[in-house]
Amino acid sequence: MNIDFLAHPAEEVAPKLLGSVLTCKTPEGTVRIAITETEAYSGTADPASHAYRGRTPRNAVMFGPAGHLYVYRSHGLHWCANIVTGTDGIASAVLIRAGRVIEGEDLARKRRGERVENPRLARGPGNFCQALGITAEHNGADLLTGTSVMLSEGESVPAALIQVGPRVGVSKAHDWQHRFYLAGDPTVSAYRLSPRAKPPAGA
Repeated sequence: MNIDFLAHPAEEVAPKLLGSVLTCKTPEGTVRIAITETEAYSGTADPASHAYRGRTPRNAVMFGPAGHLYVYRSHGLHWCANIVTGTDGIASAVLIRAGRVIEGEDLARKRRGERVENPRLARGPGNFCQALGITAEHNGADLLTGTSVMLSEGESVPAALIQVGPRVGVSKAHDWQHRFYLAGDPTVSAYRLSPRAKPPAGA
């Protein structure tokens, strides 16, 4: 994996990240997860993006450079991980929504709960981070040259398996076709329309 792979708009990078692997090393051990579901967020041009209203201390990592991890707290409960893409200075990031644990299953299950079934260990952005061990301390981490959390190439994904649809749970620009996932993969989260989402004008 290199910077050239990520130095493109989020909606172009998001489908290409399917099959890639995120690795996180902590004192507890190492967990590796193959990505099966992503969502693109296009910065100041995207009403659903954290960067829509401009740069702030919270979203500064989104503005580049590409290849870093943007971590935020969702609803005060769960950590969510985004891979920064695009050009330095222009906000662009891909939310990692789900994945398949390929190493460190016992540790991932310890974090998620002993009764959690394999496909659900990293299904959903909060669960993905919990299984992997991602927290606020990883915000801004360099995924390409770092040693604690890393992004690497995985198995090649046939284009025919990549499905596209609207993003999950957002109230603005919810109908944008910026969600990418592997067809029929049991780790992919179910689509859910936000109860706060408004129908398109004229609908």
